[in-house]
Amino acid sequence: MKNNNKGEIMDNLKKVGLTALAGSLAAISANAAEMTVSGATVLTYTSEDPTEVTGNPYGMKTNLGFTASGEVNGYTVSYMQTSMDKFAGMSSARMTIDMGDMGTIAFDQGSGSGLSTIDDKTPTAAEEIWDGLDGGAVIGGLVGASSSGAWNYIQSMAGVTFNGSYVKGSATKNSDGAVSGDGNNGSSWDFALTSSDVGVEGLSVGAGYGDIANGNGESGSNNDEHSTVFANYSVGMVTVGAQISEIDNGANGGTDEETQAWGISANINDNLSISYGQRDVDFIKQAANDVTETGKGVAVAYTMGSIKVAGNMNEVEHNNGTSQANDEMVEIAVSFAF
Repeated sequence: MKNNNKGEIMDNLKKVGLTALAGSLAAISANAAEMTVSGATVLTYTSEDPTEVTGNPYGMKTNLGFTASGEVNGYTVSYMQTSMDKFAGMSSARMTIDMGDMGTIAFDQGSGSGLSTIDDKTPTAAEEIWDGLDGGAVIGGLVGASSSGAWNYIQSMAGVTFNGSYVKGSATKNSDGAVSGDGNNGSSWDFALTSSDVGVEGLSVGAGYGDIANGNGESGSNNDEHSTVFANYSVGMVTVGAQISEIDNGANGGTDEETQAWGISANINDNLSISYGQRDVDFIKQAANDVTETGKGVAVAYTMGSIKVAGNMNEVEHNNGTSQANDEMVEIAVSFAF
């Protein structure tokens, strides 16, 4: 007798098989990586100096952080992405492979790598003393290449952590399958060495060096040399720190920069902290008089569970090496973590 239900039976078996396969793949995916989401909303009040038009001084931003981690072929692979204000807008991202004793390798799209991780290590209760001042995206005296599109290697040994970075060509965030399209801007490499195991309790030190492309030619030709060294010492509720940095401009007629900075912070209690800092940047010019930028700032922060209230008052004279270019700002920020 002919079985007219054979095709229907086979279709049902296929559906059962595909459903089982999908379920097993979902289970494998769920076990392979764990995704977590965190975020914060920040409300700010900002007051500029009298020469600037403030307009509406109130602002808000929302940060969303996504992290995932799982084991792949015996290695721990993790990913992080931070988005600001726009859910689909990527401000920074990082993919990391932890190779155990062989160290960690990562591809960094703006989270911070190499020398830039120690560009300013002076203690502060909130933002740095140059935060919010005129100068745009480039702040004088800060060392390190951009970490956008950087290969990053981290290894710790004998109490010392090595953090190295390499950027080929333009340090531009690229989507997959894309190139920067910015022409030949050379390549950059740099590294930072840090340690808190130096035989003195409460003392942490660090130093770094870099050969940074400045867009004037091939790597190694006209590149800038960046270097820095810092030390912070904590005793009781107080931390004091100092840092010296140099940028030797490789371009003909370029301006060198020498930075000396110090700061002090105090944890008044478990909730309240305050800080004060000063920073001088000597702009050594080839065809004009040298100019010293002088900045200082005070910061305070108070934390109540998931709510943090922080304030900065920063000011600078001869900003970015321009005589009589003075600036000041006051910012109060209230953040809600979730």
